[in-house]
Amino acid sequence: MATPIVTLRAAGTQLSCPNSENCLLDVLELHDVQVEYQCRSGYCGACRLKLVKGEVAYRQQPLAFINAGEILPCCCMPLTDIELEM
Repeated sequence: MATPIVTLRAAGTQLSCPNSENCLLDVLELHDVQVEYQCRSGYCGACRLKLVKGEVAYRQQPLAFINAGEILPCCCMPLTDIELEM
């Protein structure tokens, strides 16, 4: 399976998403992308991002409420190439 690509819509930046990382938040930090967060377990929701396209899988079900089209990068990883509104 190919390594998913994460596209940051505002900048057009494309980041590789190695499977060795624990979650999408780790991947963003690996590439020096600043994301607000207060946990790494899907509880608070501070890291929520708008998913423009693509699909993610949660390693654990988030405890924070998320709207349709939103993801919590602290507890998910891309299944496909994704695009984020940021």
